[in-house]
Amino acid sequence: MLLLTGREQEYLLHAILGAHGIAAPGDFFLWSQGPLQTLLPHDILMCAQLDADGAVLRSEAWHSAAPDHALLRERQGQLAHLALAWRAGGQGAAVIDGVLVHGSVGDAGGSFFALFAVMPADAARQAYVLELLLPYLHVHWLALPGSQRARMTGPAATRAASARELEVLHWVREGKSNDEVGEILGISGTTVKSHLQRIYKLLGVSNRMQAVSRGIALRLLSH
Repeated sequence: MLLLTGREQEYLLHAILGAHGIAAPGDFFLWSQGPLQTLLPHDILMCAQLDADGAVLRSEAWHSAAPDHALLRERQGQLAHLALAWRAGGQGAAVIDGVLVHGSVGDAGGSFFALFAVMPADAARQAYVLELLLPYLHVHWLALPGSQRARMTGPAATRAASARELEVLHWVREGKSNDEVGEILGISGTTVKSHLQRIYKLLGVSNRMQAVSRGIALRLLSH
């Protein structure tokens, strides 16, 4: 694990706190061009929704400069190749063909992010920072309102998750431990853990906090 400098830690905290204020496309744009840009300088951020096989369903480009439509089409064409290469390479944050990439996968699909930059940088360091920020990119981009937004809907995720799993997620959101959830639902703590593991895989997350945030974003849980 890399150690961040004091300034990088400050920037990271600013980015994490700022992400929680994202509620509209304009918020995401300002965040991507502010806190995210400070940590991970880039010219174009490409965000994509993936299907269960890793193919790109829809994508969107975020950039501050006036768009070069030919360049955007080129980047769009690269996205599918980058997503497949990322999956084949172990699905970790990495630089592929000079592009910083990372994403999240699950049974119902996932997300993929590619940051195109002009100036080369410390690849290992940037990959580590992107790994730390992935949950915030994943949750907040997929949750943006608007018909142009590529995201999995709440009903689709609900059909994939069982009623018992949604009950478990509800009580996890209330701060209950596995054993406490088990007592409430009349099942063992081990069974609760198994339900949580499937929830993590389904939602493309790796811990309880991320699962709750994603559940709220997908309207599986009420605020």
